[in-house]
Amino acid sequence: MARGEAMSGAGTRIAAGIGLRPGTGEKDIRACLDLALARFDLTADAVGCLATTAARAAEPGLVDLAGRLGVPVVAIPDEALRGEDAGCATRSTRVVALYGVGSVAEAAALAAAGARATLVLPRITLGRVTCALARGASS
Repeated sequence: MARGEAMSGAGTRIAAGIGLRPGTGEKDIRACLDLALARFDLTADAVGCLATTAARAAEPGLVDLAGRLGVPVVAIPDEALRGEDAGCATRSTRVVALYGVGSVAEAAALAAAGARATLVLPRITLGRVTCALARGASS
């Protein structure tokens, strides 16, 4: 996919799926998100939500970042994550063992983006954080 191709168009909002370890700070999460968005020359204004597993949705660093960006944290239950496994482009053996899905970031982004969502950026990793981007079907 060419840079900017999948997310062209004014007003396009994307779901950012975030995988993180407990205690990960806002600065580290933001760095990974910014790196993902930079692949498409986007800023945080393009983000409609931050999505993660329900077990990590209350992590202070994630909640703080969502507040700073003015977007919700979407808590995706494990069952819903597993329902998005077929759309995952990458697989982590550790994550499969814990959650039954190849990538928390990818599955969370897809689940939060809604029916017929498209994964526009498979997970990237920066330190203790993974980030994937998805967008919902056009209306």
